[in-house]
This record gives sequence, structure tokens and C-alpha cells, in this order.
Amino acid sequence: MNRKMVTLLIISLFLGCVGEEKREKTIAIAGSTTVQPISDRMAEAFMKKYDINVTVQGGGSGTGIKMVGEGTVDIGASSREIKEEEKEKYDLNVYPIAIDGLAIIVHPSNKIENLTVKQLRDIFSGKITNWKELGGEDKEIVLVIRAEGSGTRAFFEERVMGNVAVSRRALQKPSNGSVKASVSGNESAIGYIGAGYVDKYVKAVKIEGVYPSPENIRSGKYILSRELYYVTKEESEEVKLFLDFVLSDEGQKIVEEAGFIRIR
Repeated sequence: MNRKMVTLLIISLFLGCVGEEKREKTIAIAGSTTVQPISDRMAEAFMKKYDINVTVQGGGSGTGIKMVGEGTVDIGASSREIKEEEKEKYDLNVYPIAIDGLAIIVHPSNKIENLTVKQLRDIFSGKITNWKELGGEDKEIVLVIRAEGSGTRAFFEERVMGNVAVSRRALQKPSNGSVKASVSGNESAIGYIGAGYVDKYVKAVKIEGVYPSPENIRSGKYILSRELYYVTKEESEEVKLFLDFVLSDEGQKIVEEAGFIRIR
């Protein structure tokens, strides 16, 4: 092998190593399915701009917080506030990234347009079991809730249920999408999802006379409004770059495009 061939081989190996190093730059995100549409869009836009791979998965807020605390992923997504014990246990950094409303949804054919918080509590506790008790049709109410570990469920139970337990008859679903699918396919069902998931297949009802519109959520007039979060532990340069992107004007426009409200 002559000197020229050796030189070319060394250059090829070097470029291959550099390319491999670039491909190894990754950011892993996991957690809230409410936040997932934001993460998916954000990852797509970020990867077009930077040579860094971003993977996104769900699992629920509690799972995302635990995974980032244990170092399994780089960023945890949460649709509930981070508990003080979680911050202390994992030494977490918390970043509000968007604002969302929790929409109470029914089948589009349901005549109910408005519910009070007390009525919601009575419905989900099992005290009210038929739509006719609320002025609707004579149909037994089917409850659809999120599974344990969901930040959306934790928020609902804190803001709506208080110390009252949810009925054991409630069907538990693992994601916003599965709750929406269950309600859209059952005329007697009621459930709750992030407002960003509401579409023509389900109907969001007013709560205390206020509809979960972006304007009402942003102003706080809609009482089931909340912030969405990213949490981190040890932050690589890639993670810091991603967080800066999320909180930039470009990133916040993506938040709005995903159906949520910008945090800044």
C-alpha cells in the first residue's frame, strides 16, 4: 500500500469517527402524553436545525420524572407540578414550557353543555350515575379516567375531586388518546383530556359556564388550567441547547401550533 492510499485510509477513518460521534449525540424524552405532541413537534424542528437526534416516548408524568431522576432519559415531561419530595430525591431542574387546560369531554351527541365542579365531583365519585339527573338522556354514565401515574389524573383529582375518591366503576386508560377514543366511541361516556387533544370526535363542555378556549385558559378564567413542564437532572450541552430552543420564540410558536398556549 503506497503513501497516498495510506493517507486516504486515515482520512476516511477519521471522517467515519467524526460522523459516528455526530450520530451518537442524542436526547431522550419520556413522560406525559399530554406534553407528547409538543415534544414530537419540537424534536422534529430541532433535528432539522441541529445534528442531534431526539427520541420521544410517553409513559405518564410520574414515569418521566422517575426516568430522568434515575438517569434513564435526559428530559422528563410532566403535566402536573413536580412534588417537593421528587425535587429533593432526584435534585431536579424544572422548566415550565407551556400552558394547557384540562378539558372535560363527552360524546358529540350528548346534550349537556355545562357542568359545575360539584357536578363533576358527584359524577366521577359515582353519586350521579345517569345523564337524566343532569338534564340529559336516560343513559347510565360511563366514566373514563387516566391510569395511576398520570399527571393529568393527578391534576384532575386535586382540582376536582379533592378528598373524594373516584368511583371504582371508572375505566382506566393509559393516555389522552385512549381516553378520547373511548369517549368518542360511547354516547354515554365522560372523561378528561388535555385541551390540545380536543377535536371534532369529542365535545368539550363548559365548566362553571366557561369553555376551555385558549383565551380563557391563558387568562386563568377557565379554572382547570395548568402549566406543563420539562424536568432534567444532569444537563449535557445538547440538552441545554434543546431547552433554549423550546423556550425561544421559535419553540413557543411550535407550542401554539401543537394546540397549546405559550408560556412566554
